[in-house]
Amino acid sequence: MVLTVGFDEAGRGPLAGPVTAGCVILPSDFPFEILNDSKKLSEKKREAAEVIIKEKALWGIGIVDHKKIDEINILQASLLAMKLAYEEMLLKLPEWCDKNNVKVFELKGITDGTKCPDVSFECRAEPKADGKYPEVMAASILAKTCRDRIMLELDKLYPEYGYAKHKGYPTKAHMELCRKIGPSPVQRLSFKY
Repeated sequence: MVLTVGFDEAGRGPLAGPVTAGCVILPSDFPFEILNDSKKLSEKKREAAEVIIKEKALWGIGIVDHKKIDEINILQASLLAMKLAYEEMLLKLPEWCDKNNVKVFELKGITDGTKCPDVSFECRAEPKADGKYPEVMAASILAKTCRDRIMLELDKLYPEYGYAKHKGYPTKAHMELCRKIGPSPVQRLSFKY
């Protein structure tokens, strides 16, 4: 039996906060109709899908903070977040296999984008995979809901930066604020403002 492992990240473009990644294997009885690219779902639909993914799927989430992003660059940080998500998922694999009566399997991965994380099985990268493959859609949803939640928490710590509104993305207001009052403690200093 081949199990497809979907990978995706959220937060490559922002100027602040972490990059997050999801890693997901879906069971055959998953309600696939709830899935889509996370960017095409409303916040309410993403959060509802997140609950079902976490309940029914095998999943992991990886988080790489702004300091590591500055240290190794955003692409490498995204790939590291995917690897961390896979490592978390792997810890749950034996129990999930028992629950889903999966005895013998082979893993094959697909990731959104042009590069694959460092994993121990065949993985291919495909641009726009988050709009084509259910496992990648699910990973996209987990990555996005996790990152949005982190940015809401950071907004409470640094309300003057408006992270709840723009989630750290380079809006005109965000960039002007950083130039005016300086970077927040969670700003990616290697990014241009």
